[in-house]
Amino acid sequence: MKFGHFIYQINLDEPNTDSKSIEEGLYEGRLAEHLGYDALWFAEHHFTGETSYGDPIVFATAMAMQTKKIGLGFAVLEMAMHHPIRVAVQTSLLDNLSRGRLMVGTSRGSSLNAFEYIGFGTSVKKGRDSIDEAEDLIIKAWTSRGELKHQGKHWTISFPSFRPVPFQKPHPPLYRGATSMESVVAMAKKGRLILLRTNSAAEAREYNDLYLNTMLNAGFKEERTLDNLARIWFWRDCFVAESDNEAHELFFSGLANWRARIDKIRNEWNTGSSSQRVLVPQWTIPDISYDRPPAFDGTEPLIGSPKRVKEQIQHLKEAGVNNVMLSHLGGIIPFEKRQRSMKLLATEVFPSFRK
Repeated sequence: MKFGHFIYQINLDEPNTDSKSIEEGLYEGRLAEHLGYDALWFAEHHFTGETSYGDPIVFATAMAMQTKKIGLGFAVLEMAMHHPIRVAVQTSLLDNLSRGRLMVGTSRGSSLNAFEYIGFGTSVKKGRDSIDEAEDLIIKAWTSRGELKHQGKHWTISFPSFRPVPFQKPHPPLYRGATSMESVVAMAKKGRLILLRTNSAAEAREYNDLYLNTMLNAGFKEERTLDNLARIWFWRDCFVAESDNEAHELFFSGLANWRARIDKIRNEWNTGSSSQRVLVPQWTIPDISYDRPPAFDGTEPLIGSPKRVKEQIQHLKEAGVNNVMLSHLGGIIPFEKRQRSMKLLATEVFPSFRK
């Protein structure tokens, strides 16, 4: 199995502390490479402190300059906020700067954070309507070796040549964030790589089986299908401490504070037709029983002692999961405690799954 560290810096403090939060994220990236993690992942959020670095492409470029071999991935770029050719240029440059370490994940967008799109003068609907054409344009640009002309529903483009060409050939892997069965089916029919967030090992197995069978039924060869399946990344919240109770208290007390803040912003600012008037449901701390082993179909996040988290990851392995991106939600837990969790994972959990 491969393990990624999701640098998801949340800054609950005043904006003038963003610089400190960003520096902590850079440190975590360097630490992850030192500890033997396989990849670093970056998200895109705006206007709330989630995430504090804001622009994942710029931040990932800084990280590329401070690391040597660890993979760099976007989970995800919100394409409604970007011009696809600009994304193609920026990511191709980053692929060269990182010497081929880049993975690019995109998204249609979420109505839960509709205010982010409104802040950029766009909408969730535009992202959903244009995502397929945007991704096609990115791939066309990456792979073109002469003039490119495109006339579509959302963009009309022509230029003599694309530079710089990507370091990876034919191009960096392009993923789509998939949050539903319908999305998994749509991407599998095209043979596209996906990023998934699942709540249990049982759900992960269901998604894996659906993706596998859909690709095969769409006519893809078994070798290509199995290769795609082996490259899917699953996102899970994670925090490890010496004891289950310590991990639970530190993680969920911080998360409760953050959820109260972000849900208030969502309910106040998701206004107008672009938001589809989504009312954010009340969030509560999940009831986790540490007096019994985690269940294969259990929905608890990877929060606990090394022993418990190892048991949970074993369930994921049995479900056919090959790659896990672990999000400590940096900022809701003290910096030194996050470092300790990363080290416990690397020394007491990962070795069992790298044999």
